[in-house]
Amino acid sequence: MSNVTKLEIRVGGQDGRILTLKGRVAWMVDRLIKAGPRGTTSIESPAPRVSHYVFKARQAGLDIVTVDEAHAGAFSGLHGRYILRSAVEVLSMEEAA
Repeated sequence: MSNVTKLEIRVGGQDGRILTLKGRVAWMVDRLIKAGPRGTTSIESPAPRVSHYVFKARQAGLDIVTVDEAHAGAFSGLHGRYILRSAVEVLSMEEAA
């Protein structure tokens, strides 16, 4: 599991803007980058408030879509799959020791 605590990325190509993300938002964006076009869910990337971290990443200017998926089991229903649509380049990353 990734322990990213700070992530600096360029959004939108060579002339794009630079974002510095910290804490769980940095962790979530790292997970989204690594997931690629398949995206990730709170089941695959468990954390206390995944949807909030995605919300904060969107507020920072990232294009992240949510696709509803059905799941079975005792508590069947829908869950969201989050997919990063913004073109990003990782400039630097800090991880917890």
